Amino acid sequence: MEQMEEAINLVREELSNTSVVKGKLEGQINVLKEQIHSAEQSEEHFVNRREAVLKDKEERQSSLSAYEEQEAGLAGQLKELRTRRDAVVERLTEIQNQISRCQDGMEQGKNEMIELLNNKASTKARMQRYDTMLEQVNIRKAQLSKRLLERKSEEEALQLAADEADSHLADINARLKELSGEEQKLEGKRREWQEKQAAAARQLEEDTENFHREQSRLESMMNIAERYDGYGNSIRRVMECKDKEPGILGVVADLIKVEKKYEIAIETALGGSIQNIVTAEEDTAKAMIQYLKQNRFGRATFLPLTSVGKKPAQINQQALKEPGVIGIGSDLIQTEQRFLGLADYLLGRTYVVDHIDHAVALARKYQYTLRIVTLEGESLSPGGSMTGGAFKNTSNLLGRKREIEELEKKVARLRQVIQEHNQRLADIQTARELLKEDLVKVREELQEVMLEQNTARMNAERAREQKQENDSKYAGLQGESREIERQIEEIFENKEAIQQELEQADLREKEIEEENVRLQQVLEEHKQLQEQVQTEVSGVQLEEANLSQKAGFIQENVSRIRGEIGKLTEELSRIQEDASQSREDVLKKQHDIEEILKTIEASEGAHKDLEERLKRHQEEKEQMSLQYKGFFRQREEISEQMSNLDKELFRLNNQKEKLTENLENQNNYMWEEYELTYHNALSLRNEEYQNAAGMKQQISAIKDEIKKLGDVNVNAIEDYKNLSERYTFMKTQHDDLVTAEKTLLDIIEELDTGMRKQFMEKFVEIQREFDKAFKELFGGGKGTLELVEDEDILECGIRIIAQPPGKKLQNMMQLSGGEKSLTAISLLFAIQNLKPSPFCLLDEIEAALDDSNVGRFAQYLHRLTKNTQFIVITHRRGTMAAADRLYGITMQEKGVSTLVSVNLIEEDLDA
Repeated sequence: MEQMEEAINLVREELSNTSVVKGKLEGQINVLKEQIHSAEQSEEHFVNRREAVLKDKEERQSSLSAYEEQEAGLAGQLKELRTRRDAVVERLTEIQNQISRCQDGMEQGKNEMIELLNNKASTKARMQRYDTMLEQVNIRKAQLSKRLLERKSEEEALQLAADEADSHLADINARLKELSGEEQKLEGKRREWQEKQAAAARQLEEDTENFHREQSRLESMMNIAERYDGYGNSIRRVMECKDKEPGILGVVADLIKVEKKYEIAIETALGGSIQNIVTAEEDTAKAMIQYLKQNRFGRATFLPLTSVGKKPAQINQQALKEPGVIGIGSDLIQTEQRFLGLADYLLGRTYVVDHIDHAVALARKYQYTLRIVTLEGESLSPGGSMTGGAFKNTSNLLGRKREIEELEKKVARLRQVIQEHNQRLADIQTARELLKEDLVKVREELQEVMLEQNTARMNAERAREQKQENDSKYAGLQGESREIERQIEEIFENKEAIQQELEQADLREKEIEEENVRLQQVLEEHKQLQEQVQTEVSGVQLEEANLSQKAGFIQENVSRIRGEIGKLTEELSRIQEDASQSREDVLKKQHDIEEILKTIEASEGAHKDLEERLKRHQEEKEQMSLQYKGFFRQREEISEQMSNLDKELFRLNNQKEKLTENLENQNNYMWEEYELTYHNALSLRNEEYQNAAGMKQQISAIKDEIKKLGDVNVNAIEDYKNLSERYTFMKTQHDDLVTAEKTLLDIIEELDTGMRKQFMEKFVEIQREFDKAFKELFGGGKGTLELVEDEDILECGIRIIAQPPGKKLQNMMQLSGGEKSLTAISLLFAIQNLKPSPFCLLDEIEAALDDSNVGRFAQYLHRLTKNTQFIVITHRRGTMAAADRLYGITMQEKGVSTLVSVNLIEEDLDA
């Protein structure tokens, strides 16, 4: 039937396709007919448009002829106007030239007038200048008289100034003494702050060492906690999967928090349960047990929160009121809300007492039915068994988290202490810097006072010199008075000559004014005539512009009409081409219609054959449908039998699942209670045990005996192995560190001894070279280097003692600025002479020296060039004069730098 249905569908599809093709062909015929109709209408449009274009072309030809005639007439008028315009413009130009000549004459007169006025003003200024000179000379004459009178009183003022300078010098000497005492006082305070800084640095070093030690302990504890050291191998293997298995919540020791005084009691109460693993549900525990089995990692106990702690523990409230009872174990710990049921399951039946005496009394009173632990670790189990002795807990699982928190607080406190010590050192350093600044200020003030002393001495000498000059200047003032009288006489003569020049200038000024009036009248007449001619020129130019505009308009129209005629001609040719193309398209489309009609007639015969095939297939399908109905009734009967069998199978499967679940529960019970599998239990089966009630009594008795044995650490062997490996590793590391420490101390001692020996040898040599260089640079005297006493030679200071020629032996800091610089240069060259380097660069080290010391420095430096090449940056003349070559930068043009060099050796050779 399906094959017949498919054949019918194929025939129907072919019929449908035939109908569609026929419809498409008929549609194409209609489209072609419509296109033929449109082409016929377009041909009529082409004829009408051709007649309209021919008509427009004739009209534009007539307009073009009219515009060409107008253009010829306007050309003659424009030629005549341009002739008139040229004549009028020529006349206007002549008038403008005459106006320009008049203006030039007037301008020349004005310029001469201005020149006369300037000369007159200059002459008056000369007159005023002579008046001013006369006035100034009179003032000078009065001043000279006054100065002659003041010379006598000035002598007394100079004497008074000398006396004041001597008094000021005495005050300066007293101030120098006071500042020297203040300098010594500040130096003592500086040493005190230095001792305080050393003490603070030692304390900082101790606290830093403690900080690093406690930080190392903290990192070690955190590493132990992260690796779960102290736990069994199976526990560590399961906790490694914690990140991958979200159902693993942690071990019991990590989930509870206990005060330090209760740690021993709670850890005793928990026993082996402290390493039990807490999971969110039974499926997680089941999956991890399977994981341990597959990898043979050992055994572990899991506590699912969904099954553990559901039943609250029964607490004897009367027992809590007994002497020595501290409380229930679950009440003495801290944990999250979701773990409270777990805590109650593990510690809800355990009573914590202070010591063993109260524990024994409590157990005896309640007939040994309570589980009791003491703060020192003794345990009393129900039934009367007691466990106790020395409590050894190497892993300290409960106290580990507390120790980490304590170490974190201790490390934070030590870090704060170190910061405080650093701040203290910074404050001491600041105080030392301030003290140093005060010391520098005092020394600078000393220098200033010494400068004031020299200034006062020079002021006294200057006052005596001024007194001597007073007499010689008196004679000069008398000669200057005679010169002033001569100048006054010369000024009067010059004033008379200037007055004559002013009178001549006034006469010439009047003549120029009369000439300007005449030229102004002629200029006004020509300007009126210029306005008339300009009006005539404007009229001609306006008329010419109108005619030019008309001619331009006619030219534009002629160009436009010619362009339109060309476009109309092109349009006529295009219309003829389109009409021809349209007739060809009509003939082609008529031929296409005839071909399509032939195709439609050929397809009608195939369509009739397909309809007959469809009718034949439908009759065969009806016969097959009658046969199919009988098969359908047989299938319903068989289906009913299969449904009954499915129901029976479902019932049996349910019964099988219940039996399997009961079997699984029995296996789980055997595992939880006895840690036995079904196959292991079969091997232990004994036919003698048939009485279930007697077996239960025996089981109860055996459980009591097991509880009396106390807690058993099932991972003790593996813990010992891991701890032994860790001890061996740590012992090896410790031995390596001790050996390395001894080696480093020996190396340090050897280096320290060598450094001390080498330093003392070189220091003696530098002392000798310093004294030698000092004498050569100062021209005598003595220079000494000393180590500060009572200090380590590798850390002590160096004292520089200098004795310039003619002065007493003193510390370098008490010398003048130039002496300090020359002493420092001596020390520099002493070190250089000890081991000369092939190349040396000096940057204005002699800037503070006077000229004589600069020359001595340059001569000494020149002697050292035998072993060392020196490049010296300087602005001192003496140093430059001793150099072999000079290099400088000059800017002859703004923004352009030029290098200038002088080879003094070649100049010497040429000379």
